[in-house]
Amino acid sequence: MTTPAPQHPAEAGPSTGGRAEAILQRLEWTVLRRLDGLLHGDYRSLFRGFGLDLADLREYQYHDEVRHIDWNVTARLQTPYVRQYMEDREVCAWFALDLSPSIDFGSSMQRKLGVATEFVGVLAHLLSRHGNRVGALFYGARMDTVIPARSGRRHVLHLMQRMLARPSIEQSPGTDLAGFLRAAYQAVPRRSLVFVVSDFISATDWVGPLAQLSRRHDVLAVRLYDPLEMELPDLGLLTMQDAESGEQIFVDTHDQGFRRRFAAAADRREAALRQSFAQAGVDALELSTDDDLASALLRFADLRKQRSRLAAGATMPTHLGAMRTTPLPSREPRS
Repeated sequence: MTTPAPQHPAEAGPSTGGRAEAILQRLEWTVLRRLDGLLHGDYRSLFRGFGLDLADLREYQYHDEVRHIDWNVTARLQTPYVRQYMEDREVCAWFALDLSPSIDFGSSMQRKLGVATEFVGVLAHLLSRHGNRVGALFYGARMDTVIPARSGRRHVLHLMQRMLARPSIEQSPGTDLAGFLRAAYQAVPRRSLVFVVSDFISATDWVGPLAQLSRRHDVLAVRLYDPLEMELPDLGLLTMQDAESGEQIFVDTHDQGFRRRFAAAADRREAALRQSFAQAGVDALELSTDDDLASALLRFADLRKQRSRLAAGATMPTHLGAMRTTPLPSREPRS
């Protein structure tokens, strides 16, 4: 992916811990307080455990998952019955974080790395304060860091601090997201809730490894993007830099034909991503660098609540049918 060359962020120094604390305090006031009342009744359905002990049988009800139907009892009684399980209330969640060079990009004040840090802070805090454990896997040029799953506010701050303190990678041979997902499959043996946070710009085909990961775990793909990756404004002559290799080229964004070709390539990439997530069988949440995190998480809550309805044969609501959480900006008609 070729994007406008970013300026290098300030080096993370001794104040990284203070930055993490300041970010989390801001998120507690601006995002978590807003989510508390709205998600309170949905917490059980959003982050349920993975217990497998059979507790009881009852008649099938609308929105029950069809995979829980006991077909032997249903055939004998001529009425659909579902199995109820003893639920393990503890959720173990893992953040598989792609921190490759393309993540360190943003066309405004916020970068994709900043969005990822805030997302991890909010979700980890929301999960751990209910007694659940959260861990993280970091990918740079390979999976180089594993932070064991623990709970508590101090652990959330530790995760955020480790993200902020990572040095920038100037160049790489290309993101091997497939290799990262295979490594994550080996690193998380127990069934867990796994958030794969990435821009999904990869030199390798990651669909198969993501599908394999989703067969063992409850996986949510969190795709990061910047509006400038979708459409180029008319900025005249511009230096474009490959985020992975560092290669630079000069382009004339005043050329309408070039902007149309760029937008068409972005559309093809978006269509391929939608198809890939569907093929892997995972839910996908998109977070833009100019998105409102609280609103995006509420859309995530809506998406999660639809899973059991879809399993029962219902259709996806219109506002959740597309993978994108924010509409693309309007574009000039293509000739």
